[in-house]
Amino acid sequence: MAASSQLVQIEPFPQVRQAKPEWLRAKAPVGENFHNLKKLARGLGLHTVCESAQCPNIGECWNHKTATFMLLGDICTRRCGFCAVPKGRPGPIDWDEPKRVAEAVATLGLKHAVVTSVNRDDDNVGGARIFAETIRQIRNFTPQCRVEVLIPDFQGLEEALKIVLDAEPDVLNHNTETVPRLYRVVRSGARYQRTLDLLENAKKFSPGMVTKSGVMVGLGETITELTDVFRDLGSRGVDILTVGQYLRPSRDHLPIARFYTPPEFEYMKQQALACGFRHVESGPLVRSSYHAHEQADATSRL
Repeated sequence: MAASSQLVQIEPFPQVRQAKPEWLRAKAPVGENFHNLKKLARGLGLHTVCESAQCPNIGECWNHKTATFMLLGDICTRRCGFCAVPKGRPGPIDWDEPKRVAEAVATLGLKHAVVTSVNRDDDNVGGARIFAETIRQIRNFTPQCRVEVLIPDFQGLEEALKIVLDAEPDVLNHNTETVPRLYRVVRSGARYQRTLDLLENAKKFSPGMVTKSGVMVGLGETITELTDVFRDLGSRGVDILTVGQYLRPSRDHLPIARFYTPPEFEYMKQQALACGFRHVESGPLVRSSYHAHEQADATSRL
């Protein structure tokens, strides 16, 4: 079955028919570093969320030798309406994957590595162990490299979160994605309160941990709803917030309700900073891992 036929097909909001604004037109990925990184990932049997999620910044980031590695395969057990990662029944967990990611990080000479994963609701503890082992392997191969993890919610299982925290990542990220009203259609299988609890527990279980979350805009939310989310995250001690424009991967995904302008992103940044974040990255093409090393520099662990 084709991947596109497995995606959530929902039209809760009117689709924007206008042409993509000039500020959303990223450069096509080219260059020696881009091709070398792609070849390296293929050679080690690795997946990157940059490709799987069709990130618009792939050319810029890969040419700066920055990539976000995706653990636990490339098949997700959830069917979120915004995400381009293929959905279905994943294969068995590959326990050698952490070492291969670490080899790639070492080969690239990265100073800040970002690792994420698909959702593996079939084995949350196993998924957490892969994250933890990846952190340890990267530190073993490249001791000076900072490690940022972008984790799923593990269905609220505290044991899984503790496994990741025990490996001491430099930054722990879990994306909020959208406002509570839209969770049902945007984040299949997720719960807004579960996300807040995870971020709050990360601080409780590991005091001093730098935490991070991200929000997409353009799905039909209001500025008031977004500000409420910023307050919820800020009150739980989240250090870093990213805010970016949702871009529809295909016609099988949720439609775009509106495009936000650069001045509106600046306004959201100021609103978020007033909620207590230590660093806010807000812009049309901002994604969770965009300028991740700079975000970490601005919020170095206490």
